[in-house]
Amino acid sequence: MNWLKKPSTTGGIVYLAVTSALVVGLVVVALGAWRTGVTVMGIAFGVAFAFRAVLPDDRAGMLRIRRRFVDLATMGVCSAGMLFLAAVVARGR
Repeated sequence: MNWLKKPSTTGGIVYLAVTSALVVGLVVVALGAWRTGVTVMGIAFGVAFAFRAVLPDDRAGMLRIRRRFVDLATMGVCSAGMLFLAAVVARGR
């Protein structure tokens, strides 16, 4: 298992946690509780947004894909969109 390495930055650790939360959200959606799963994914993107906003570029690790503005805009739209979707879509009767 020489290929398995721990993340070297705070952003890398956050990235793994966010990715894990996104997978959990997808599994919850697949099991039928889509509103809960989408909420979990929206919160995960929100956490990534918050850490990308406060971490300097040299500590952002895998959260840093493009310029800070583009990263924040992308994660903010994903987070807000998913949370909006989970809150607004009418519940079935």
